[in-house]
Amino acid sequence: MSDLPHRAVTRSAKLATLPLGFAGRTALGLGRRIGGASAELVAQEIQQRTADQVFKVLGELKGGAMKLGQALSIFEAALPPEIAGPYRATLTRLQDAAPPLPAATVHRVLTEQLGDDWRENFLEFDDRPSAAASIGQVHRAVWHDGRPVAVKIQYPGAGKALISDFNQLARLGKLFGALLPGLDIKSVLAELKERVSEELDYLKEAEAQHAFAEEFRDDPDFHVPAVIAANEQILVSEWMTGTPLSRIIADGTQEERNHAGLLLVRFLFCSPARVGMLHADPHPGNFWLTEDGRLGVLDFGAVNRMPDGYPVAFGRLTRIFNQGDMDAVVRGLRAEGFIRPHIEVDVDALRAFLAPYVEPTRVEEFAFSREWLREQAATVADLRPNNVVRQLNLPASYVLVHRVHAAGVGVLCQLGATARFRDEAVRWVPGFADETGESEDSALALT
Repeated sequence: MSDLPHRAVTRSAKLATLPLGFAGRTALGLGRRIGGASAELVAQEIQQRTADQVFKVLGELKGGAMKLGQALSIFEAALPPEIAGPYRATLTRLQDAAPPLPAATVHRVLTEQLGDDWRENFLEFDDRPSAAASIGQVHRAVWHDGRPVAVKIQYPGAGKALISDFNQLARLGKLFGALLPGLDIKSVLAELKERVSEELDYLKEAEAQHAFAEEFRDDPDFHVPAVIAANEQILVSEWMTGTPLSRIIADGTQEERNHAGLLLVRFLFCSPARVGMLHADPHPGNFWLTEDGRLGVLDFGAVNRMPDGYPVAFGRLTRIFNQGDMDAVVRGLRAEGFIRPHIEVDVDALRAFLAPYVEPTRVEEFAFSREWLREQAATVADLRPNNVVRQLNLPASYVLVHRVHAAGVGVLCQLGATARFRDEAVRWVPGFADETGESEDSALALT
């Protein structure tokens, strides 16, 4: 990891290369047009080179830049494999190989946050981290009352680096406008910056985890470790044992895969209704199968607060899509801000793009697979200016919902899970099961 830039001046310099590179490519394109090249070919070349640089630079940075890259994963389908492939590989490496803090630094943070007598809180404390993430790492310990606990410690300087990244990224609106003309990048960045600021506050995370733990206490399907102690940069919660979802993906039985996939969908669909929040980081490392067959859930730093549950429009448009009324779907998407007023979309291309998110709710039982996902992605994998992915906007209120559903589909395909996923939508998503009235009437209610 020594080749990754960490100092603020280096990070700023990396991000500054984006608008400079775009300006140079635009000037080059103008020269080629004067020389006789077609406007469409020149535009496509500029877009491809811009995409190449955008995703290369974002992939080299942690923090805010990486989180923007994750949020924009919806648009990877519009990029050729030679661009999107290395970018995804870089993100995976960053997520899976975060370097651990030295023990001396861990002790210093604990002293600063808990006082010189911090060891009195623990009967045991393991200096070796058991897990690492983008802004912190977890240590196993034994609380003073004998309970095994997980101690989450934030990396020193993580907050400053994240906010610096977002301040830099906010200056790149024109660049993203050229690459993705349908996207309101400013609102996406504003929403991400606000959510990331919450992730940096472990007290807020503790509040969210406590709310989930209380709602799912003694639940037959889910287990959330209780919070024991917390401040802004330290979070202590009960230790959870079980089998991580990543191991189920690697060598679980089909029965285990189906069971885990169904519980994952149930958890993501029922949480807004039951807790008023959506767990917004469905990474396999955050989910475990406990010995009694429940889905254990970790890491509540990223949550989407939804006190009224899922938007009714979400379920209603899914149902209308299944009914085949694409004109009503387009009107509803415009009303929700997914298609901006000046943008026209190809309805057939839009149907193909939405299929991976909606198709599993159309049938009684659905089988997810990597092959199915590749087939779906292939329908929109090009950089032509009229590519539907480039025409869509991501409303701020849906940033985390999209992140959850895109990542959730990916995890389900990794699992290769088969189950009655439609039943969960019927039970938990408002508007989906409302079969009264025609789809046209339902669409009109959105406008």
